[in-house]
Amino acid sequence: MPDLHVLTHPIAQVCLTQLRDQSTRPEQFRTAMQRLSALVFAEASSGISLQSIDVQTPIVATKGFKLARPVILVPILRAGLGMIDGILSLVPDAVVAHVGIARDEETAQPHSYYAKLPQVLASGEVFLLDPMLATGGSAVEAARQLKEAGVKNLRLVGIVACPQGIAAFQHAHPDVPIYTAAVDEGLNDRSYIVPGLGDAGDRYFGT
Repeated sequence: MPDLHVLTHPIAQVCLTQLRDQSTRPEQFRTAMQRLSALVFAEASSGISLQSIDVQTPIVATKGFKLARPVILVPILRAGLGMIDGILSLVPDAVVAHVGIARDEETAQPHSYYAKLPQVLASGEVFLLDPMLATGGSAVEAARQLKEAGVKNLRLVGIVACPQGIAAFQHAHPDVPIYTAAVDEGLNDRSYIVPGLGDAGDRYFGT
C-alpha cells in the first residue's frame, strides 16, 4: 500500500495508548488527541510546497521559506473537530472548512448533512481529517465532495484505521494518500474498530 503511511514515532505511540485506555478522562483524551493529530499532520504535510523569501535576522539578511499554497483543514463533523487545535498549533493561519457526515447506526452508511467550503480549495493543500477510518464510508463521501468542489491536492489524516476502511477508501480514491498512527485488526459487528479506542467524538466531547 504505497499511499498508506503509518506513523511509528515513540511519542505518537504513547499518545495513542492514552487514547485507547478507557480510564483516560475527557480532558486527558483531548490533550492526547491534539498532540497525536499534530504529529500525524507533521508527517502528512512533509511534502507540501514552499516559497523562498528574504528575511532579516538580528545579525544579517538571509533566505527563508513560507508556505507556497494555503493549508486547508477539513474535519469531518463531529469527531474530526478534535484534531483541529493540535494542527492549528503548527499552522495557525490554516483555513478550516467543515463537512458534516453522520453514520447511520443501523446500516453504518454515511449521510451528508452539511458542507462549508472556502473558495481557495482548488489552489490549496487540503487535509481531510477523520480520526477513525472504520468502514471508510464517511471519508469516501467527504473526499468525493471535496474533489467535486475542485480540490487537487488532498490527503487523508487520521488516528486509527483498519483494513476494511483502508480498502474502501483506496478503492474509491486511489490518488489520495492516507496518514494514520495505527492500522488495527478490523471491525466488530457494530462497525467499530477493534481494538480501536471507542467513539472518538463521544470521548473527546465527554458525551
